[in-house]
Order: sequence, then C-alpha cells, then structure tokens
Amino acid sequence: MLSCHLRSLRLSTVVVRPLLLHARTMYVAPEPVVIMQEVEDKGVITLNRPRVLNALNYEMVQFIHPRLKEWESTKRLVIIKGMGEKAFCAGGDVRAIVETVGKPDAVGEYFFRDEYILNYLIGTLRIPYIALIDGITMGGGAGLSVHGQYRVATERTIFAMPEVNIGLAADVGGSYFLPRLEGRLGTYLALTGHRLKGRDVLKAGVATHVCDGARIGELEEALLDLQFACPEDVAAVLQKFHEEATFSKDAPFSLQPVLPKIQSCFSGATVEEIFRNLEKDGSEWALKQLEILKGMPPSSLKVTCQVLKRGAHFTLQECLTMEYRTVKRMYKEHNFSEGVRSVLMDRDNNPQWKPKTLEEVTSERVDEYFAPLPNEEDLEF
Repeated sequence: MLSCHLRSLRLSTVVVRPLLLHARTMYVAPEPVVIMQEVEDKGVITLNRPRVLNALNYEMVQFIHPRLKEWESTKRLVIIKGMGEKAFCAGGDVRAIVETVGKPDAVGEYFFRDEYILNYLIGTLRIPYIALIDGITMGGGAGLSVHGQYRVATERTIFAMPEVNIGLAADVGGSYFLPRLEGRLGTYLALTGHRLKGRDVLKAGVATHVCDGARIGELEEALLDLQFACPEDVAAVLQKFHEEATFSKDAPFSLQPVLPKIQSCFSGATVEEIFRNLEKDGSEWALKQLEILKGMPPSSLKVTCQVLKRGAHFTLQECLTMEYRTVKRMYKEHNFSEGVRSVLMDRDNNPQWKPKTLEEVTSERVDEYFAPLPNEEDLEF
C-alpha cells in the first residue's frame, strides 16, 4: 500500500502526463518502474513492475542508487517494498540479460556492476533501511533486502537463492550473508535453491522480523508516523508488530529435523565430498538432495562452493568484488543462457549443461573464474 500521508507526500519520479489522442488511438504514458516517495524525513522506494513480479532491471537500479545515496544524508529512514502482494522482487531481469549476450550494448556488461554497487550502498547505509519482503524474494530481491538493517517477512514471503539453477553462482552478496547463517544452512540454500517460506525466513536468520501480511501497510504507516524516527523508535515499532504477528506463531522451523544432516552432509570441502556425504547418509532426504544437485550445472556448483568458502572470511566489499569476477565470466557462457531458457523461457526444465560432469570442471578451471578481470574491469566502489 502507498502511504496515505498525502499532505506531506511528494512523488519524486512520477510525472503526470496528459493522454495523447491521435485519431482512434489513445496513448497512455507508461508507469515508472520505481516509485520514489519522500514523506517528510523518510523515504519510500516501491518496486513497480508487478506484472513481472517486480523483477529488477537496469532502469530500476539507475533510479534507486542516486536517490538512496542522497537520502542517506537527508532522511532518517528508508522503506523499500514491492508493488502488489505477490512479490517483493523475484530477482534480476535475467531474460533481458540473456537476450543481449554478445551484442554491442549487452545488458550484462553494466547491469551486474551497478547492481552490486547498489547492494554495497544498502549494506553500508548509515540510516535505518527497512525491507518489507512481502511475497517472493529471490536472487536480486535478496540483494535489495538482506544487506539492510531490517528485513520484515510475512506469511506470503518465499525466499530463495536460485542462481545455480540458471547457470550462475551465488551473487548479490550471497557469498557474504549465506556463510554467516547457522552451520551449513547457507551452503545448502545456495547449492539446492531450497525455498524458505513465511516464518521460516526469520528462523533461518534471513529476516529480522515478521508481520502479518494484512498489517504490512499498517506497519509502514506506523514507521512513517514517527515524529523523529530515531533508531530506538524504529526498532520499537518493528518489535511491536513482530510480537503481535499471529501466523505460524508456534510452528517449528521446517528444516529443524534435518539441520544435523545439513551440517554433516554440506560441510564437505568440495562438491564431490558433499555428494559422497549424501550418498553415505542414504536417507530419503539425503537422496532427494543428491538428486537435486545432480540436476544442477557442475560448474555453477563448484564455483558457488568456492565463493561461499572464500566469502566466509571476506568483507561485503570483497565478496561483491569476487562475485563480479565470476558473474562477468559466467553470464556469457552456455549454461546461463541454457538455464534461463529452461527455467524461464521454454520452461521445459530440461537443461543441457556444458560440461555435464563434475570431473570435467577442474580446480584450475574454477580458479579462472576468480582471477582479476582484464583491462582494469574489476568492480570499483
């Protein structure tokens, strides 16, 4: 819901244009992909592509970054949310990236760079940043939320990191936050793409608070109503709605029964060792995870395993720099186009990966993904 503080609301990016009538044709100006609102000393960012589950494209990144940078010194808090109830942000607009691979103005040549720079700004912002992750929150949507101070989930929240399944590796700072989840949970989420739902997003350590979906607009209003929005008052409002949330209140963490298995099986130093651990476990759950992993691109599994291992000891900035090196190489390869085709375009879920086996992806090949980029193309903040 948009704020009803109309007296103090100023739409910063919305330009009201008259309808253009020509003969029998009526033209309606397109809506902005991001709505940036200023409500007194607060800022509100609304991702406004509900028809595509608020998938993040380059235009959106261009809108958000400069304004967020400005708000860091002029506002007391920032709220980010998605338009509609289906999704906060279902990820980056990877289809647009695939469609321009190899072309002179390939989107991937600048989208990932500026997306990661935005992720870093969110992670280092000096004012409270509250992400209302109501609905689908995946990939690029995680990058817009998890690095901020607060993440509020609802019963509609579905969180996942599906990069491996489309031929990439954990990115948008995933190499930073995933290894910092309990035990080997982050490795499990990154390699399998497992989806967390509702209160599980909190129990996993991804969300900081929960709120009933029916009250998410009320929570936003309460934050915007704060007279001075000092950090203590922001925290108190979030805690109030968190404690009053009724959905799945007494339900245990759905992964709790298998956390010991996640710890033992996914603690392997290599993908091959993880496979052996799952085979040795032999339980129905372990064999199901093995089946899932065998359907993933071997190169993505191995690169992801490495970024998580390295990222556990890196700063956010170092993680994003590392991820940029891997993604700049991987997005041009066969597996990314094939993964997007299989999952999002043809939707046949029958990808043909190259190479097909773990044995073909040597340690030397994996190391090449992490080498500094040529021509001084490494990420700069």
